Amino acid sequence: RLLDDLDEAQRAAVTCEQLPLAIVAGPGSGKTRVLTRRIAWRIATGQAEASRVLAVTFTRKAAAELTSRLGALGVIDDDGVSAGTLHSIALAQLRRRAAARDQTMPGLLERKARLLVPLVAGTGRRGPDTVATAADVAGEIEWAKARLITADDYPAAATRLGRTPAVGVDTVAGLYARYEREKRRARLVDFDDLLWWCGDALETDPDFAAEQRWRFRHLFVDEFQDISPAQLRLVRGWLGDRADLTVVGDPDQAIFSFTGADPTALTDFRRVFPGAHLVRLERNYRSTPQVVHAAEALLADGGRRRRPRHAMCSDGPVPTITDYDSEADEAAGVAARIREARAPGRPWSDFAVLYRTNAQSAAFEEAFIAAGIPYRVRGDGRFLDRPAVRAMLERLREADVAAPGMPLTAHLTDLDLDTDTDGAAGDEESARSADERRQHTAAIVRLGREYAAIDPNGSVDGFLAWLRTALRNEDAPVDGDAVELLTFHRAKGLEFDTVYVTGLERGLVPIAHADEPAARAEERRLLYVALTRAEHALHLTWARRRTLGSRECGRAPSPWLEPIEAATRASDPSATAARAPSPDRVRDELERARDRVARAGSGDRDDDAPDPELLAALVEWRRTCARAAAVPAYVIFHDTTLRAIATLRPTRPSALLEVSGIGPVKAARYGDAVLEIVRRHTDGPALASA
Repeated sequence: RLLDDLDEAQRAAVTCEQLPLAIVAGPGSGKTRVLTRRIAWRIATGQAEASRVLAVTFTRKAAAELTSRLGALGVIDDDGVSAGTLHSIALAQLRRRAAARDQTMPGLLERKARLLVPLVAGTGRRGPDTVATAADVAGEIEWAKARLITADDYPAAATRLGRTPAVGVDTVAGLYARYEREKRRARLVDFDDLLWWCGDALETDPDFAAEQRWRFRHLFVDEFQDISPAQLRLVRGWLGDRADLTVVGDPDQAIFSFTGADPTALTDFRRVFPGAHLVRLERNYRSTPQVVHAAEALLADGGRRRRPRHAMCSDGPVPTITDYDSEADEAAGVAARIREARAPGRPWSDFAVLYRTNAQSAAFEEAFIAAGIPYRVRGDGRFLDRPAVRAMLERLREADVAAPGMPLTAHLTDLDLDTDTDGAAGDEESARSADERRQHTAAIVRLGREYAAIDPNGSVDGFLAWLRTALRNEDAPVDGDAVELLTFHRAKGLEFDTVYVTGLERGLVPIAHADEPAARAEERRLLYVALTRAEHALHLTWARRRTLGSRECGRAPSPWLEPIEAATRASDPSATAARAPSPDRVRDELERARDRVARAGSGDRDDDAPDPELLAALVEWRRTCARAAAVPAYVIFHDTTLRAIATLRPTRPSALLEVSGIGPVKAARYGDAVLEIVRRHTDGPALASA
């Protein structure tokens, strides 16, 4: 019975007797079914005792689903399999250890901000930025602890791994050390401590280790591609010198390196666990062939050799690609299409709207309220509830108190300018935080200008009241039937009949700060995760103009739309009509094609390579600017931005804004000088517009 409805590969994964075992399971391949059936099979055949099984998941929901499925299979009783998250299992084991020693377990600190906000304020930072800085430092501490890096070791490790947080490595290290001291003084532990402490106990306390290994003899770990060094150490501690380990994961869905996750534990499984065996599940039972072909084309375009996945469902509609004039039009267009597609009796929960950054939800919330569509924002909650948004609105309030007669539009401009200079330097993590702040500020400024158009004499207080009313969402239930709004990251592990993947523009997908090969590869995998959430219908959208602060900027489609579009044409030649490019875009592409032909005939350099003389001139100009302003060179422009300028050679302000790393403020500040340098060094056709 346990094997009846499984395919050949699934059956092999369930019955395999070689250990350790890694099951590499692609999207829709029946991962949870195979994991539960394997546990049940090993219990039913006497290879495992239910009470000695430990199943590790990354969410409480996944643990509950796993135990529910095992119960439905009828092979466990109330004293059966133990399942839970790594943190919950570690906490339970540490509590038992403390009780056995007549000790009291320290209290659990659920939010680092409780201790970090006062510590950050003690460094001289005040106001709304204190909370945002504390959140950035908390993220950096969590990354360090996931990689087993102490406060003393953090500066060297952060430098070695290229992390340059906005507040500085030394500041983070100091706050990390003070945070740890304050935590000990208050007799508290955070979630990261649970993994570290339990790992320490397994390595240093033989009795404790023997007890856990006696109790849990059969280990099963889900989502193994997302495991961190601290988590891997804990799994190794539970395993000891035994081989009874089964893991399930998919390297193509490894998207959490910014939290400290390291997918090499799965990609190099045979090296990490010598003698291990691999089984691959490559059939997708979730999505139509059209969705699978689009997702596979995206990964194939990345150049990494891999075995393709195959769709087992019947045919469905060809994925569509639609461009809109602006992000407001995009949101309104998606809302209209969802309302049109929802037949009587069809649940709203069939539909999901995915986006790269949290800030992008604001436009969709507004459009769905106007269209009367119930929605649910997953993750960080509604737009006005997010810490970054509250911080920006508090900054507006403070500015209004300091200058009560100042027009709202002037306050909005100042807010935009101030935020554009926040986090000008930093690594991927700090750049991500700065980008999130800028995205949220851009949404606030856009909404503020909408309000100002309604009430030209409106005040900050009036805008805040209007904002609460405009986004109150009274008729859209938080629970119950609703369209899901969520980021690509939050969509992991979920599936929907119809999915809209939105904002597919350069600078968002891939995100602007992903300028290293590993970061761009993860961005590609992240889009792959978003695409494979669709069961039946997949719609991709982007906006030709997006409001960034106080200006509307021209946008270019994500470069990863090309392989997806090619896949849709291959699966259905009539699919070319699914994309309706604007006349401007057609003209620009024709101009670029003519440029490439002209250069090929003249023997000129590759268009995709930076002009070395132009790049040298830009570097020298940046050095001069940095010295004059007494700031590091990267505060002016990052190296990758200069390389992009030297490659694209923009000659107009609108084209300069298309370059990754250049926003409206930097374009206004440095644009004329940069364009003049480009003009002096351009010896052929250059990118006039995009």
